[in-house]
Parts: sequence; C-alpha cells; structure tokens
Amino acid sequence: MTEKDIEKQLVVSTRTAGGMAPKLVSPGFDGIPDRLILMPGGRIGFVEVKAPGKRLRPLQEKRKRQLEALGFSAFVLDGVEQIPEILTAIQGGGER
Repeated sequence: MTEKDIEKQLVVSTRTAGGMAPKLVSPGFDGIPDRLILMPGGRIGFVEVKAPGKRLRPLQEKRKRQLEALGFSAFVLDGVEQIPEILTAIQGGGER
C-alpha cells in the first residue's frame, strides 16, 4: 500500500465519521503534517501520512513536537489499520 492510498483512506474514513480532512499546504513553514483532521465537537488533530515503515524527517519530528507542546494531537500514520484509533483519539476517546 502506498502513502497516497493510506491518505485517501484517511480522508474517506474521516468523512464517514462526520469530519473533514483538508490537505495542509503551508508555504514558508515546512514540515507541517499532511492533513488537518476536523471532527464534530470542535476536535482537531494533525496527521502526517507516511508509506509503511517510513519515518519522519527531523523537521517533521520538530513540527510534531511543536504542535504537541501547544496542546494539539499530532499523529504519524503509516497503515490503514491505524486510522480508527487515530480518529478515536482525536475525538477524545484515546491517547496519542
């Protein structure tokens, strides 16, 4: 499964759960996660999608830590089986 396939499934699963998953593009602020997950009830999370087994680049790790330090949930997704757990955590039903 490719990164693109995983990302498509994240978007579909988020919509099915009643949320939105816009693609993040941030000129001048590299390393920001791929998707902003917006769920009912004002729940927000950030998801960096990777191909299976791939790791974050150092700048991506830094951005993840920065977001978490601000109180946001930030996740790394490298398999479709992780999607339900991530969506549950963003909705307030689990840990990151």
